Amino acid sequence: MISSCLFQAEDGIRDAQESRGLGDVYKRQLPHQAQLLEHMTQLLALREPGGTEISEQVRQVIMTMKNTGMNPRTEILLFLAARAQLVAEVIRPALAEGKVILCDRYADSTLAYQGYGHGNDLQILQQLLDFATGGLWPDLTILFDIDAIAGLNRRKVGGGEWNRLDDYQIAFHQKVRDGYLAMAHKDPKRWAIVNADQEIEMVQTDLRRLVLERIKTARS
Repeated sequence: MISSCLFQAEDGIRDAQESRGLGDVYKRQLPHQAQLLEHMTQLLALREPGGTEISEQVRQVIMTMKNTGMNPRTEILLFLAARAQLVAEVIRPALAEGKVILCDRYADSTLAYQGYGHGNDLQILQQLLDFATGGLWPDLTILFDIDAIAGLNRRKVGGGEWNRLDDYQIAFHQKVRDGYLAMAHKDPKRWAIVNADQEIEMVQTDLRRLVLERIKTARS
């Protein structure tokens, strides 16, 4: 049984969905997935960093444009702190109650952004992530993939929050996308890729199909 579905969204996807009428992962995608997860009784939607009072405070430190001088290692540790709190306070208790977790970004994002993007050692990051999460990794990670420049442009047009990470150079975001794709191709059983550079209806259709396929596989 799938106990947690954690979404990894490439830059610009969430705001692009809002601006084009799709809505974010929680408001518009979850009802469709609820139809697919009829055998599950409860869904819990979360975002990272955030999801708890402490994690939301850490989010402000990470994302604010006031902190453009933040060292990449500081960035790593702040993300891990916010995630550790979320896992301990929300995710593990929810899983123990049999809930399905749908999280906008999770551990794989650290490998993509702080690993591939900043060029930090992936093995060290893996160890830190295992420590922060207690070894809790998603059963399914869905990557909404789009060209880095196109994704950032959508984010600007969407009028959503433009944060410190968005403001990194385009070369950084290209490395992040390459990292996501590398991880997805390396572990296809846990990853699924949705082409986000298409019409909203097609994104929704592909998402529902992928989730349904994984549920059928898990139940067989």
